[in-house]
Amino acid sequence: MNRLKQRWGIHSNIQLFIILVVFALTGSSSARLSGPVLDFFELQEENMHSAWYWLLRIILIFPVYQVLLVVFGWLFGQFEFFWNFEKKMLKRMGLGFMFRKP
Repeated sequence: MNRLKQRWGIHSNIQLFIILVVFALTGSSSARLSGPVLDFFELQEENMHSAWYWLLRIILIFPVYQVLLVVFGWLFGQFEFFWNFEKKMLKRMGLGFMFRKP
């Protein structure tokens, strides 16, 4: 645990616990919300091939996860950590242009 705290630049076990809770809530919530979003656009599994449905659902989880990570981080008082985490993750995925200063 100390390695993880050092890597993330945090000092207390409470902060580490909160961060892990936020990751858990975000993952569960994004997976749970992707179904109703597809339903909203009338993309049910019965109306399309199962593989296409699940591919769309998995692709949809990604942006929902990104938004929820920052929102839950803010709600739990860890906005700065998760905002920096988000920027770092998106830069590694080749989407760093979104954070360049003009």
